[in-house]
Amino acid sequence: MSAFRVGVSAAFHRPDGRWNFPGFDLAPLVQDRSLEIVHLRNGAALAHADVAALDALILAGDALPASALPASSRLALVARFGVGYDKVDVAACTAAGVALTITPDAVRRPVAVAALTMVLALAGKLLVKDRLTREGPAGFARRTDHMGVGLEGRVLASLGLGNIAREMFRLAAPFGMRPIAHDPYADPAVAASLGVALVDLDAVFRDADFLCVHCPLTPATRHLVNAERLAAMKRGAFLVNTARGPIVDQQALEDALEEGRLAGAGLDVLDPEPPPAGARILQLPNVILAPHALSWTDQCFAAIGDGCIAPVRDVAAGRVPQHVVNREVLADAGFIAKLAARRDAAR
Repeated sequence: MSAFRVGVSAAFHRPDGRWNFPGFDLAPLVQDRSLEIVHLRNGAALAHADVAALDALILAGDALPASALPASSRLALVARFGVGYDKVDVAACTAAGVALTITPDAVRRPVAVAALTMVLALAGKLLVKDRLTREGPAGFARRTDHMGVGLEGRVLASLGLGNIAREMFRLAAPFGMRPIAHDPYADPAVAASLGVALVDLDAVFRDADFLCVHCPLTPATRHLVNAERLAAMKRGAFLVNTARGPIVDQQALEDALEEGRLAGAGLDVLDPEPPPAGARILQLPNVILAPHALSWTDQCFAAIGDGCIAPVRDVAAGRVPQHVVNREVLADAGFIAKLAARRDAAR
Protein backbone atom coordinates (compact mmCIF):
# COMPACT_ATOMS: atom_id res chain seq x y z
CA MET A 1 0.00 0.00 0.00
CA SER A 2 1.19 3.53 -0.76
CA ALA A 3 2.21 5.95 2.00
CA PHE A 4 -0.53 7.37 4.18
CA ARG A 5 -0.97 10.87 2.72
CA VAL A 6 -1.81 13.65 5.19
CA GLY A 7 -2.99 16.99 3.82
CA VAL A 8 -2.41 20.22 5.73
CA SER A 9 -4.95 22.85 4.69
CA ALA A 10 -4.00 26.21 3.21
CA ALA A 11 -5.05 28.21 6.28
CA PHE A 12 -1.93 26.96 8.06
CA HIS A 13 0.20 29.09 5.75
CA ARG A 14 0.48 32.84 5.35
CA PRO A 15 0.45 34.27 1.82
CA ASP A 16 4.25 34.46 1.88
CA GLY A 17 4.47 30.77 2.79
CA ARG A 18 5.37 31.18 6.45
CA TRP A 19 3.76 28.88 9.03
CA ASN A 20 0.68 30.58 10.46
CA PHE A 21 0.16 28.67 13.70
CA PRO A 22 3.19 28.90 16.03
CA GLY A 23 3.01 26.27 18.72
CA PHE A 24 1.68 23.58 16.38
CA ASP A 25 4.69 21.40 15.58
CA LEU A 26 4.26 19.11 12.58
CA ALA A 27 7.61 17.44 13.22
CA PRO A 28 6.13 14.23 14.72
CA LEU A 29 4.28 13.62 11.46
CA VAL A 30 7.02 14.87 9.14
CA GLN A 31 9.54 12.54 10.80
CA ASP A 32 7.27 9.49 10.46
CA ARG A 33 8.47 7.71 7.32
CA SER A 34 5.17 5.89 6.89
CA LEU A 35 3.46 9.23 6.26
CA GLU A 36 3.60 11.70 3.40
CA ILE A 37 2.75 15.32 4.25
CA VAL A 38 1.04 17.39 1.56
CA HIS A 39 0.72 21.15 2.02
CA LEU A 40 -2.42 22.39 0.27
CA ARG A 41 -2.49 25.85 -1.27
CA ASN A 42 -6.11 26.22 -2.35
CA GLY A 43 -7.64 28.81 -0.02
CA ALA A 44 -11.12 29.44 1.40
CA ALA A 45 -12.96 26.30 0.24
CA LEU A 46 -11.43 22.97 -0.65
CA ALA A 47 -12.34 21.07 -3.81
CA HIS A 48 -12.37 17.37 -4.65
CA ALA A 49 -9.04 17.72 -6.44
CA ASP A 50 -7.46 18.91 -3.18
CA VAL A 51 -8.50 15.92 -1.10
CA ALA A 52 -9.06 13.03 -3.53
CA ALA A 53 -5.54 11.65 -3.12
CA LEU A 54 -5.38 12.15 0.66
CA ASP A 55 -5.99 9.66 3.44
CA ALA A 56 -6.28 12.33 6.14
CA LEU A 57 -6.73 16.10 6.23
CA ILE A 58 -5.74 18.44 9.06
CA LEU A 59 -8.18 21.31 8.55
CA ALA A 60 -7.86 24.84 9.89
CA GLY A 61 -10.19 27.64 8.75
CA ASP A 62 -10.87 26.36 5.23
CA ALA A 63 -14.36 25.23 4.27
CA LEU A 64 -14.98 21.61 3.33
CA PRO A 65 -18.19 21.44 1.23
CA ALA A 66 -20.00 18.33 0.03
CA SER A 67 -18.56 18.78 -3.46
CA ALA A 68 -15.10 18.00 -2.08
CA LEU A 69 -16.23 14.66 -0.65
CA PRO A 70 -17.58 12.21 -3.25
CA ALA A 71 -18.10 8.70 -1.92
CA SER A 72 -15.23 7.31 -3.99
CA SER A 73 -12.62 9.32 -2.10
CA ARG A 74 -9.85 7.47 -0.23
CA LEU A 75 -10.06 10.11 2.50
CA ALA A 76 -10.75 8.55 5.91
CA LEU A 77 -10.19 11.42 8.36
CA VAL A 78 -10.72 15.15 8.70
CA ALA A 79 -8.96 16.35 11.85
CA ARG A 80 -10.36 19.80 12.63
CA PHE A 81 -7.85 22.19 14.21
CA GLY A 82 -10.18 23.32 17.01
CA VAL A 83 -13.78 22.52 17.89
CA GLY A 84 -15.95 24.53 15.50
CA TYR A 85 -17.00 22.65 12.38
CA ASP A 86 -19.70 24.88 10.90
CA LYS A 87 -17.67 25.14 7.66
CA VAL A 88 -17.57 21.35 7.26
CA ASP A 89 -20.41 19.42 5.61
CA VAL A 90 -20.71 16.75 8.28
CA ALA A 91 -23.38 14.74 6.46
CA ALA A 92 -21.18 14.60 3.36
CA CYS A 93 -18.28 13.36 5.49
CA THR A 94 -20.43 10.56 6.85
CA ALA A 95 -21.73 9.62 3.40
CA ALA A 96 -18.15 9.46 2.13
CA GLY A 97 -16.96 7.29 5.01
CA VAL A 98 -14.88 10.09 6.54
CA ALA A 99 -14.54 10.58 10.31
CA LEU A 100 -14.51 14.20 11.50
CA THR A 101 -12.61 14.79 14.72
CA ILE A 102 -12.25 17.88 16.90
CA THR A 103 -9.99 18.87 19.81
CA PRO A 104 -12.25 19.62 22.81
CA ASP A 105 -9.64 18.99 25.48
CA ALA A 106 -7.25 21.49 23.92
CA VAL A 107 -9.62 24.46 23.78
CA ARG A 108 -11.62 23.92 26.97
CA ARG A 109 -9.39 25.98 29.28
CA PRO A 110 -8.17 28.65 26.78
CA VAL A 111 -11.65 29.61 25.57
CA ALA A 112 -13.10 29.53 29.08
CA VAL A 113 -10.30 31.88 30.16
CA ALA A 114 -11.05 34.12 27.16
CA ALA A 115 -14.71 34.38 28.17
CA LEU A 116 -13.80 35.25 31.75
CA THR A 117 -11.25 37.76 30.51
CA MET A 118 -14.09 39.56 28.74
CA VAL A 119 -16.33 39.37 31.82
CA LEU A 120 -13.63 40.85 34.06
CA ALA A 121 -12.64 43.55 31.58
CA LEU A 122 -16.26 44.62 31.09
CA ALA A 123 -17.02 44.57 34.81
CA GLY A 124 -13.96 46.69 35.59
CA LYS A 125 -14.42 48.98 32.57
CA LEU A 126 -10.83 48.20 31.72
CA LEU A 127 -10.69 49.87 28.30
CA VAL A 128 -12.43 53.02 29.55
CA LYS A 129 -9.95 53.32 32.40
CA ASP A 130 -7.05 52.70 30.06
CA ARG A 131 -8.22 55.65 27.94
CA LEU A 132 -8.70 57.86 31.00
CA THR A 133 -5.18 57.14 32.20
CA ARG A 134 -3.69 58.09 28.84
CA GLU A 135 -5.37 61.51 29.11
CA GLY A 136 -3.30 62.36 32.17
CA PRO A 137 -4.76 64.62 34.92
CA ALA A 138 -7.97 65.34 32.96
CA GLY A 139 -8.72 61.64 32.70
CA PHE A 140 -7.88 60.93 36.34
CA ALA A 141 -10.35 63.65 37.33
CA ARG A 142 -13.19 61.67 35.70
CA ARG A 143 -12.49 58.33 37.40
CA THR A 144 -15.64 58.38 39.52
CA ASP A 145 -17.78 58.76 36.39
CA HIS A 146 -16.85 55.22 35.36
CA MET A 147 -17.56 52.90 38.25
CA GLY A 148 -17.21 49.21 37.54
CA VAL A 149 -19.65 46.43 38.41
CA GLY A 150 -18.96 44.10 41.34
CA LEU A 151 -19.25 40.37 40.62
CA GLU A 152 -20.35 38.86 43.89
CA GLY A 153 -23.99 37.79 43.68
CA ARG A 154 -24.28 38.77 40.01
CA VAL A 155 -25.74 36.22 37.60
CA LEU A 156 -23.22 34.58 35.29
CA ALA A 157 -25.27 32.93 32.56
CA SER A 158 -24.38 30.72 29.64
CA LEU A 159 -26.09 29.71 26.44
CA GLY A 160 -24.83 26.14 26.42
CA LEU A 161 -23.33 23.92 29.11
CA GLY A 162 -20.76 22.02 27.11
CA ASN A 163 -17.07 21.49 27.60
CA ILE A 164 -16.06 25.17 27.59
CA ALA A 165 -19.00 26.51 29.59
CA ARG A 166 -18.44 23.96 32.33
CA GLU A 167 -14.80 25.00 32.57
CA MET A 168 -15.81 28.67 32.69
CA PHE A 169 -18.12 28.02 35.63
CA ARG A 170 -15.39 26.06 37.45
CA LEU A 171 -12.93 28.91 37.00
CA ALA A 172 -15.50 31.54 38.01
CA ALA A 173 -16.57 29.81 41.23
CA PRO A 174 -14.33 31.90 43.55
CA PHE A 175 -15.97 35.13 42.34
CA GLY A 176 -19.20 34.27 44.15
CA MET A 177 -21.45 34.77 41.14
CA ARG A 178 -24.74 32.92 40.68
CA PRO A 179 -24.36 30.49 37.76
CA ILE A 180 -27.23 29.62 35.42
CA ALA A 181 -27.33 28.04 31.96
CA HIS A 182 -29.69 27.07 29.20
CA ASP A 183 -28.86 23.88 27.33
CA PRO A 184 -31.59 21.45 26.22
CA TYR A 185 -28.98 18.67 26.00
CA ALA A 186 -27.30 19.22 29.37
CA ASP A 187 -27.09 16.45 31.94
CA PRO A 188 -28.86 17.74 35.09
CA ALA A 189 -26.46 15.76 37.29
CA VAL A 190 -23.45 17.47 35.70
CA ALA A 191 -25.07 20.88 36.11
CA ALA A 192 -25.85 20.11 39.76
CA SER A 193 -22.25 19.03 40.40
CA LEU A 194 -21.12 22.48 39.23
CA GLY A 195 -23.82 24.32 41.17
CA VAL A 196 -25.31 25.56 37.88
CA ALA A 197 -29.07 26.05 37.71
CA LEU A 198 -30.55 24.91 34.38
CA VAL A 199 -33.19 27.37 33.20
CA ASP A 200 -35.31 27.89 30.09
CA LEU A 201 -34.28 30.12 27.22
CA ASP A 202 -36.36 33.08 28.34
CA ALA A 203 -34.94 32.95 31.86
CA VAL A 204 -31.31 32.84 30.78
CA PHE A 205 -31.78 36.15 28.93
CA ARG A 206 -34.03 37.72 31.56
CA ASP A 207 -31.87 36.90 34.59
CA ALA A 208 -28.34 37.30 33.25
CA ASP A 209 -26.03 40.08 34.39
CA PHE A 210 -23.30 38.59 32.19
CA LEU A 211 -24.53 36.33 29.39
CA CYS A 212 -21.83 34.22 27.71
CA VAL A 213 -22.41 32.40 24.42
CA HIS A 214 -21.03 28.86 24.52
CA CYS A 215 -23.10 26.95 21.97
CA PRO A 216 -22.12 25.72 18.49
CA LEU A 217 -23.31 27.48 15.35
CA THR A 218 -26.09 25.41 13.77
CA PRO A 219 -29.21 26.31 11.79
CA ALA A 220 -31.09 26.28 15.11
CA THR A 221 -28.67 28.64 16.87
CA ARG A 222 -28.10 31.14 14.06
CA HIS A 223 -29.33 34.50 15.42
CA LEU A 224 -30.42 32.78 18.62
CA VAL A 225 -29.41 36.07 20.26
CA ASN A 226 -31.81 38.37 18.43
CA ALA A 227 -33.50 41.72 18.97
CA GLU A 228 -36.41 40.27 20.92
CA ARG A 229 -34.18 38.35 23.33
CA LEU A 230 -31.75 41.22 23.76
CA ALA A 231 -34.71 43.46 24.65
CA ALA A 232 -35.63 40.99 27.40
CA MET A 233 -32.24 41.38 29.12
CA LYS A 234 -31.72 43.60 32.15
CA ARG A 235 -30.77 47.15 31.43
CA GLY A 236 -27.08 47.29 32.30
CA ALA A 237 -26.38 43.64 31.44
CA PHE A 238 -23.39 42.49 29.38
CA LEU A 239 -23.05 40.01 26.50
CA VAL A 240 -19.91 37.96 25.85
CA ASN A 241 -19.47 35.88 22.69
CA THR A 242 -16.43 33.65 22.22
CA ALA A 243 -18.28 31.01 20.17
CA ARG A 244 -19.34 32.02 16.64
CA GLY A 245 -20.39 35.42 15.33
CA PRO A 246 -23.63 34.48 13.55
CA ILE A 247 -25.16 33.11 16.76
CA VAL A 248 -25.75 36.79 17.52
CA ASP A 249 -27.78 39.09 15.28
CA GLN A 250 -25.04 41.69 15.15
CA GLN A 251 -27.25 44.52 13.95
CA ALA A 252 -29.64 43.92 16.84
CA LEU A 253 -26.71 43.87 19.26
CA GLU A 254 -25.35 47.12 17.82
CA ASP A 255 -28.76 48.73 18.31
CA ALA A 256 -28.97 47.56 21.93
CA LEU A 257 -25.46 48.83 22.68
CA GLU A 258 -25.92 52.13 20.89
CA GLU A 259 -29.19 52.81 22.69
CA GLY A 260 -27.70 51.91 26.07
CA ARG A 261 -30.05 48.99 26.73
CA LEU A 262 -26.98 46.80 27.23
CA ALA A 263 -24.05 48.18 29.21
CA GLY A 264 -21.47 46.52 27.00
CA ALA A 265 -20.30 43.49 25.07
CA GLY A 266 -17.11 41.47 24.76
CA LEU A 267 -16.79 39.89 21.31
CA ASP A 268 -14.04 37.57 20.18
CA VAL A 269 -16.18 36.62 17.16
CA LEU A 270 -18.07 38.75 14.66
CA ASP A 271 -20.32 38.46 11.64
CA PRO A 272 -18.69 38.76 9.18
CA GLU A 273 -15.05 38.09 9.96
CA PRO A 274 -13.13 40.21 9.43
CA PRO A 275 -15.55 43.14 9.63
CA PRO A 276 -15.32 45.75 6.88
CA ALA A 277 -13.44 48.93 7.71
CA GLY A 278 -15.82 51.42 9.30
CA ALA A 279 -18.31 48.78 10.45
CA ARG A 280 -20.63 50.09 13.15
CA ILE A 281 -19.50 47.50 15.71
CA LEU A 282 -15.97 48.91 15.44
CA GLN A 283 -17.14 52.39 16.38
CA LEU A 284 -19.02 51.56 19.59
CA PRO A 285 -17.15 52.60 22.75
CA ASN A 286 -18.86 50.04 25.01
CA VAL A 287 -17.56 47.00 23.11
CA ILE A 288 -14.33 45.09 23.71
CA LEU A 289 -13.24 43.34 20.52
CA ALA A 290 -10.75 40.61 19.64
CA PRO A 291 -10.07 39.08 16.20
CA HIS A 292 -11.29 35.52 16.95
CA ALA A 293 -7.98 34.98 18.69
CA LEU A 294 -8.36 35.83 22.38
CA SER A 295 -7.83 32.19 23.35
CA TRP A 296 -4.80 31.79 21.09
CA THR A 297 -1.72 31.03 23.15
CA ASP A 298 1.36 28.90 22.69
CA GLN A 299 -0.12 26.27 24.99
CA CYS A 300 -3.47 26.32 23.21
CA PHE A 301 -1.98 25.77 19.76
CA ALA A 302 0.40 23.09 20.98
CA ALA A 303 -2.49 21.19 22.54
CA ILE A 304 -4.71 21.57 19.47
CA GLY A 305 -1.85 20.34 17.31
CA ASP A 306 -1.42 17.29 19.52
CA GLY A 307 -5.17 16.75 19.27
CA CYS A 308 -4.88 16.60 15.48
CA ILE A 309 -1.74 14.44 15.35
CA ALA A 310 -3.28 11.74 17.56
CA PRO A 311 -6.24 10.89 15.26
CA VAL A 312 -3.96 10.93 12.19
CA ARG A 313 -1.74 8.35 13.84
CA ASP A 314 -4.75 6.32 14.95
CA VAL A 315 -6.32 6.13 11.50
CA ALA A 316 -2.94 5.48 9.84
CA ALA A 317 -2.64 2.44 12.11
CA GLY A 318 -6.22 1.32 11.48
CA ARG A 319 -7.54 2.42 14.87
CA VAL A 320 -10.73 4.35 15.61
CA PRO A 321 -9.75 7.91 16.69
CA GLN A 322 -11.11 9.81 19.68
CA HIS A 323 -13.47 12.79 19.60
CA VAL A 324 -15.34 11.80 16.44
CA VAL A 325 -18.19 14.23 15.73
CA ASN A 326 -20.12 12.03 13.29
CA ARG A 327 -20.19 8.88 15.40
CA GLU A 328 -22.47 7.13 12.91
CA VAL A 329 -19.54 6.87 10.49
CA LEU A 330 -17.97 4.30 12.79
CA ALA A 331 -20.57 1.80 11.52
CA ASP A 332 -20.12 2.84 7.87
CA ALA A 333 -18.83 0.02 5.67
CA GLY A 334 -16.57 2.34 3.71
CA PHE A 335 -14.91 3.76 6.80
CA ILE A 336 -14.51 0.31 8.33
CA ALA A 337 -12.86 -0.90 5.11
CA LYS A 338 -10.43 2.02 5.14
CA LEU A 339 -9.35 1.20 8.69
CA ALA A 340 -9.03 -2.49 7.86
CA ALA A 341 -6.79 -1.68 4.88
CA ARG A 342 -4.51 0.40 7.13
CA ARG A 343 -4.32 -2.41 9.70
CA ASP A 344 -3.40 -4.87 6.96
CA ALA A 345 -0.71 -2.51 5.67
CA ALA A 346 0.78 -2.18 9.13
CA ARG A 347 1.28 -5.94 9.57
